[in-house]
Amino acid sequence: MPRRPASGVQFQSTCNLCRESHKTQVWLCFLVLSFLSIPTCAASGNNVQPLKRCFEMLKHTIQKSDAMLYAPSIDDIPENCTSMALKCYMLEFQMVLDEEEVNDAKATCIFAYNKIPRPDTVGCPPCEKYSLKNITIFLDRLNTLLEKMNAQGKM
Repeated sequence: MPRRPASGVQFQSTCNLCRESHKTQVWLCFLVLSFLSIPTCAASGNNVQPLKRCFEMLKHTIQKSDAMLYAPSIDDIPENCTSMALKCYMLEFQMVLDEEEVNDAKATCIFAYNKIPRPDTVGCPPCEKYSLKNITIFLDRLNTLLEKMNAQGKM
Protein backbone atom coordinates (compact mmCIF):
# COMPACT_ATOMS: atom_id res chain seq x y z
CA MET A 1 0.00 0.00 0.00
CA PRO A 2 2.68 2.58 0.67
CA ARG A 3 3.74 2.30 -2.94
CA ARG A 4 0.48 3.59 -4.33
CA PRO A 5 0.53 6.98 -2.68
CA ALA A 6 4.19 7.35 -3.60
CA SER A 7 3.51 6.65 -7.27
CA GLY A 8 0.51 8.99 -7.16
CA VAL A 9 2.69 11.73 -5.71
CA GLN A 10 5.40 10.96 -8.25
CA PHE A 11 2.87 11.08 -11.11
CA GLN A 12 1.39 14.31 -9.81
CA SER A 13 4.79 16.02 -9.51
CA THR A 14 5.71 14.82 -13.03
CA CYS A 15 2.50 16.33 -14.39
CA ASN A 16 3.23 19.61 -12.61
CA LEU A 17 6.72 19.60 -14.10
CA CYS A 18 5.28 19.03 -17.59
CA ARG A 19 2.75 21.77 -17.07
CA GLU A 20 5.39 24.22 -15.80
CA SER A 21 7.72 23.24 -18.64
CA HIS A 22 4.95 23.87 -21.16
CA LYS A 23 4.26 27.30 -19.65
CA THR A 24 7.97 28.10 -19.81
CA GLN A 25 8.14 27.03 -23.45
CA VAL A 26 5.17 29.19 -24.33
CA TRP A 27 6.70 32.22 -22.62
CA LEU A 28 10.07 31.63 -24.26
CA CYS A 29 8.43 31.40 -27.68
CA PHE A 30 6.51 34.60 -26.99
CA LEU A 31 9.68 36.36 -25.86
CA VAL A 32 11.67 35.27 -28.92
CA LEU A 33 8.89 36.27 -31.30
CA SER A 34 8.61 39.64 -29.60
CA PHE A 35 12.30 40.34 -30.15
CA LEU A 36 12.16 39.16 -33.75
CA SER A 37 9.31 41.52 -34.55
CA ILE A 38 11.02 44.67 -33.21
CA PRO A 39 13.14 45.50 -36.30
CA THR A 40 10.26 44.64 -38.61
CA CYS A 41 7.94 47.00 -36.79
CA ALA A 42 10.54 49.74 -36.62
CA ALA A 43 11.34 49.75 -40.32
CA SER A 44 8.17 48.67 -42.00
CA GLY A 45 4.89 50.24 -42.80
CA ASN A 46 4.13 53.24 -44.91
CA ASN A 47 6.30 55.68 -43.00
CA VAL A 48 9.85 56.43 -44.18
CA GLN A 49 10.34 59.06 -41.50
CA PRO A 50 12.37 56.78 -39.18
CA LEU A 51 14.66 55.87 -42.07
CA LYS A 52 14.92 59.53 -43.09
CA ARG A 53 15.90 60.49 -39.52
CA CYS A 54 18.48 57.72 -39.55
CA PHE A 55 19.83 59.01 -42.86
CA GLU A 56 20.05 62.57 -41.50
CA MET A 57 21.94 61.39 -38.40
CA LEU A 58 24.47 59.39 -40.44
CA LYS A 59 25.09 61.29 -43.64
CA HIS A 60 27.80 63.46 -42.06
CA THR A 61 29.77 60.33 -41.09
CA ILE A 62 30.23 59.26 -44.73
CA GLN A 63 30.34 62.60 -46.59
CA LYS A 64 34.12 62.43 -46.93
CA SER A 65 34.08 58.98 -48.52
CA ASP A 66 35.57 58.68 -51.99
CA ALA A 67 33.42 55.64 -52.83
CA MET A 68 31.53 55.43 -56.09
CA LEU A 69 28.06 54.08 -55.44
CA TYR A 70 25.05 52.92 -57.41
CA ALA A 71 22.69 55.88 -57.22
CA PRO A 72 19.55 55.81 -59.35
CA SER A 73 18.01 59.17 -60.08
CA ILE A 74 14.30 59.57 -59.51
CA ASP A 75 13.79 59.72 -63.28
CA ASP A 76 15.53 56.34 -63.73
CA ILE A 77 13.36 54.47 -61.23
CA PRO A 78 10.22 52.83 -62.65
CA GLU A 79 7.11 53.73 -60.61
CA ASN A 80 6.70 50.21 -59.19
CA CYS A 81 10.39 49.97 -58.24
CA THR A 82 10.85 52.66 -55.58
CA SER A 83 11.12 50.08 -52.79
CA MET A 84 13.69 48.12 -54.76
CA ALA A 85 15.67 51.32 -55.43
CA LEU A 86 15.58 52.12 -51.71
CA LYS A 87 16.89 48.63 -51.01
CA CYS A 88 19.80 49.36 -53.38
CA TYR A 89 20.54 52.64 -51.62
CA MET A 90 20.48 51.04 -48.19
CA LEU A 91 22.84 48.24 -49.26
CA GLU A 92 25.24 50.82 -50.69
CA PHE A 93 24.89 52.93 -47.54
CA GLN A 94 25.79 49.92 -45.41
CA MET A 95 28.81 49.19 -47.60
CA VAL A 96 30.13 52.73 -47.08
CA LEU A 97 29.52 52.51 -43.33
CA ASP A 98 31.56 49.30 -43.31
CA GLU A 99 34.35 50.74 -45.47
CA GLU A 100 34.56 53.90 -43.40
CA GLU A 101 34.49 51.73 -40.26
CA VAL A 102 31.59 53.64 -38.76
CA ASN A 103 30.84 51.90 -35.48
CA ASP A 104 28.35 54.49 -34.31
CA ALA A 105 25.31 53.03 -32.56
CA LYS A 106 23.20 55.25 -34.81
CA ALA A 107 24.20 53.04 -37.76
CA THR A 108 22.15 50.13 -36.43
CA CYS A 109 19.07 51.51 -38.16
CA ILE A 110 20.67 50.92 -41.59
CA PHE A 111 21.86 47.44 -40.63
CA ALA A 112 18.43 46.58 -39.19
CA TYR A 113 16.69 47.78 -42.36
CA ASN A 114 18.97 45.60 -44.49
CA LYS A 115 18.39 42.52 -42.34
CA ILE A 116 14.68 42.52 -43.09
CA PRO A 117 14.03 40.26 -46.09
CA ARG A 118 12.49 42.22 -48.92
CA PRO A 119 11.39 40.55 -52.10
CA ASP A 120 12.85 41.80 -55.34
CA THR A 121 10.11 43.45 -57.33
CA VAL A 122 9.53 41.71 -60.65
CA GLY A 123 10.73 43.75 -63.60
CA CYS A 124 12.86 46.13 -61.53
CA PRO A 125 16.45 46.66 -62.61
CA PRO A 126 19.17 45.31 -60.31
CA CYS A 127 21.26 47.84 -58.39
CA GLU A 128 24.17 47.33 -60.77
CA LYS A 129 22.12 48.68 -63.69
CA TYR A 130 22.18 52.15 -62.21
CA SER A 131 25.11 54.52 -62.73
CA LEU A 132 27.93 54.94 -60.23
CA LYS A 133 28.05 58.35 -58.58
CA ASN A 134 30.15 60.04 -55.95
CA ILE A 135 29.00 60.27 -52.34
CA THR A 136 27.57 63.79 -52.70
CA ILE A 137 25.27 62.81 -55.55
CA PHE A 138 24.45 59.53 -53.82
CA LEU A 139 23.33 61.31 -50.63
CA ASP A 140 21.37 63.92 -52.57
CA ARG A 141 19.54 61.30 -54.63
CA LEU A 142 18.82 59.13 -51.59
CA ASN A 143 17.33 62.13 -49.82
CA THR A 144 15.19 62.89 -52.89
CA LEU A 145 13.95 59.28 -53.00
CA LEU A 146 13.07 59.32 -49.29
CA GLU A 147 11.18 62.58 -49.71
CA LYS A 148 9.28 61.20 -52.70
CA MET A 149 8.37 58.02 -50.83
CA ASN A 150 7.32 60.01 -47.79
CA ALA A 151 5.09 62.22 -49.98
CA GLN A 152 3.54 59.10 -51.54
CA GLY A 153 3.24 57.46 -48.14
CA LYS A 154 4.92 54.22 -49.10
CA MET A 155 7.91 52.13 -48.32
